Amino acid sequence: MTTSRRDFIKRAAALGASSFIIPTIIPASVLGKDAPSNKINVGAIGIGRISRGHDLPGIWKYDFAKVMAACDVDSVRLEQGKTLINNYYSKKTGKTYDGVATYENYLDMLNNKDIDAVVISTPDHWHAKQAIDAVYAGKDVYLQKPASLTIEEGRLMSDAVNRTGRIFQIGSQQRSWKQFRDAVEFVRNGRIGDLVSCEVRLPGDPAGGKIIEMPVPKQLNYDLWIGPTPYVYYTEDRVHPSSGYGRPGWLRCEQFGAGMITGWGTHHFDIVHWAMNLEHSGPVEISGKATFPTSGLWDVHGNFETELLYPNGVKVYGLTENNTDKPNGILFKGTKGWIFVSRGEQQITSSDPTSPTQKAKTIDASDPKILSPLGVGDWRAPESKDHHGNWLEAVKNRTQPIAPAEVAHRSCTACLLQHIAMKLQRKLYWDPIRERFRNDDKANSMIARSQRAGFEIR
Repeated sequence: MTTSRRDFIKRAAALGASSFIIPTIIPASVLGKDAPSNKINVGAIGIGRISRGHDLPGIWKYDFAKVMAACDVDSVRLEQGKTLINNYYSKKTGKTYDGVATYENYLDMLNNKDIDAVVISTPDHWHAKQAIDAVYAGKDVYLQKPASLTIEEGRLMSDAVNRTGRIFQIGSQQRSWKQFRDAVEFVRNGRIGDLVSCEVRLPGDPAGGKIIEMPVPKQLNYDLWIGPTPYVYYTEDRVHPSSGYGRPGWLRCEQFGAGMITGWGTHHFDIVHWAMNLEHSGPVEISGKATFPTSGLWDVHGNFETELLYPNGVKVYGLTENNTDKPNGILFKGTKGWIFVSRGEQQITSSDPTSPTQKAKTIDASDPKILSPLGVGDWRAPESKDHHGNWLEAVKNRTQPIAPAEVAHRSCTACLLQHIAMKLQRKLYWDPIRERFRNDDKANSMIARSQRAGFEIR
């Protein structure tokens, strides 16, 4: 750690969990020197599976935005990404287009003053640092979830966004899907009575992965890919496929992420927090258990069960989905009924986990009347019909997007708390204001991880 936890708490308290600073002067680099209709110039950091299939298409479809730069530590992916973007604009304009600048190191991209905003689609261990560096470089940020690898990094990231006043959106796109917004509105308007409990059901990750050391491909700057985490030898199952864009092995390695508890958990816990109106808070008690692989390279959790108690008395249960009767999604239980909401058949990428039950309704309830249209005077959630579009509009208008930094940090924190509980396998007591465990030095030591020299968050 380069800064004491005490300093983090002081900064968080000074800023306030809901603070959001809007610059009084709109930078010329965002809207253009004279013409407010000028395009928002976007740089893409990470041109892999999620970028090609989700983030780039989500941004370039808007005429008032332009993807003008790409960055990746894999030179083959970088060149393929450049070609992908150029081909899109060539087809769109009917003219040969070759206007994409390329970078190996994202810091060089951030030095380009023509770039107004960045979309970060890198592995989890880079998320917080790259977002922090970007906002201090004056860029607005769209960050793929989860917000951070550790709770400490998440707090630093949220503080940096608030301090700089940049526009930040976390990639919790379920906030922009109608069925999840509907579920939140029904719960907050009392359609199922008083909320008693929730079940958050997540897919699992397989064990396995080849442990044999391999030579680093010439196309990959592996040292830069490893970044803030400890150096370990290269093997393809630890990184991403050397060709193609299949599901990468790093998703299943704890050095780079916590597994499905943050990979999908941040999506669902974000919706739970939204429904409980606790987006700037968190649980006060956490317990859990999980199985972890005993062989192979991949070491993230397998099947798990967790229990969280929130300040409002609601209990939230996390568990691995059961494909027969507990499909992936969120079940809200109240004193007068229940609501279940899920993605159904919709996938973000073709390699997303699937289950036989995905053809079930995206939203269902114990009584059809629960899902009847809202009335006059009922509480309504802010509406976003497209997540990337919501961010771009916020960048253009200098307004708050639907999934800002503090919300991102809090949903990720809830998941990381469960991961710590899985490891310790005992009840933990959390203070969501101070962001510390109560009287638990061992648990508090797991709030942060050491960072490799030269890659620290400063």
